[in-house]
Amino acid sequence: MKTKAAVSLITWIALAVSLAVSPSGAEAQQLRDLFKKVKDSVVTIRTEEKAVATAPQEGTVSMPGLASGVLVSDDGKVLTAAHVVQAVDKVVVEFGDGRIVRAHVVSSAVYADVALIQLDSVPQGAAPAGLGDSDKTEVGDEVFVVGAPYGLSRTLTAGHISGRKAPTSSLGSMSAWEFLQTDAAVNVGNSGGPMFNMNGEVIGIVCNIVTRSGGFEGISFAATSRIARTLLLERKPLWTGIEDILIGGDLAKILNLPQPAGLLVQKVGEGSFGWRAGLRPGTLRVSIEGNDLLLGGDIILEVNGIRILEDNVSQDQIYDCIGKLRPDEKVVLKVLRAGQIITLSSTI
Repeated sequence: MKTKAAVSLITWIALAVSLAVSPSGAEAQQLRDLFKKVKDSVVTIRTEEKAVATAPQEGTVSMPGLASGVLVSDDGKVLTAAHVVQAVDKVVVEFGDGRIVRAHVVSSAVYADVALIQLDSVPQGAAPAGLGDSDKTEVGDEVFVVGAPYGLSRTLTAGHISGRKAPTSSLGSMSAWEFLQTDAAVNVGNSGGPMFNMNGEVIGIVCNIVTRSGGFEGISFAATSRIARTLLLERKPLWTGIEDILIGGDLAKILNLPQPAGLLVQKVGEGSFGWRAGLRPGTLRVSIEGNDLLLGGDIILEVNGIRILEDNVSQDQIYDCIGKLRPDEKVVLKVLRAGQIITLSSTI
């Protein structure tokens, strides 16, 4: 039989453990209040785009998409992830109270995975969130994410900043810009949703998870609010609407490219620059060394005289070049199509 002293000791140990693993009442209260403050700014984004069917005889089909976003201005600007809207044909935004509004893509920076869409009309009472200073965010800071994982809108998950991944880190195509790493749970449907600091300010846009199972495994990433502000709100809008893959080496030789590298067009969003220029997307689904891609589409060789290289340098130059053009100036593409080099052009 346990003595009174032993029971008392066990009680204190149990209390200490519960305090260690559970948030304090004050912390829970703060998070609850913060959620009430920001929830009306978080939206669900639904998209439609053309896709090549898995069975060749079925041709092209319309594919729905589901993601999240955050309203950041009174006039209807919504931030989301670039991969959510880069090559879509239709976008609608659903607010937490069920109101649905048509929208269109304004600007997209694929290399940083951030995009800006504009609501066709702003619902009465819409409450935009404020952008925080992500440069002040440090590893260990508490954060929370609100979004629509698997379509469950206004879902909150909480965690910490696990790291800041600089351009020198090995994140593949994500490494062009710094990203915030977090252990806050992120799943399918969270893409494009906001990451908030404990002041209720947006400091990141959720863009990616590292997973082997396909679900959350403790590592997810968000593009910083600084990058979103710089590329989408402070620069000239640019939405190419082109989803492409940089090809080089042996694949470039197999496809008979007249130069070491090019951009193989996968999809083209309706109404975008690429669509107006007449770019043709891929039509044949194949797998090469475990990578799925679409063949049969145009291969971009040059943009305004800038040749595509086997690194990101040429693409950075292209974005800088296009950013300096006047609205009436054309972008000229040199394209390989069915073995022939042709020229396409359109205004941005």
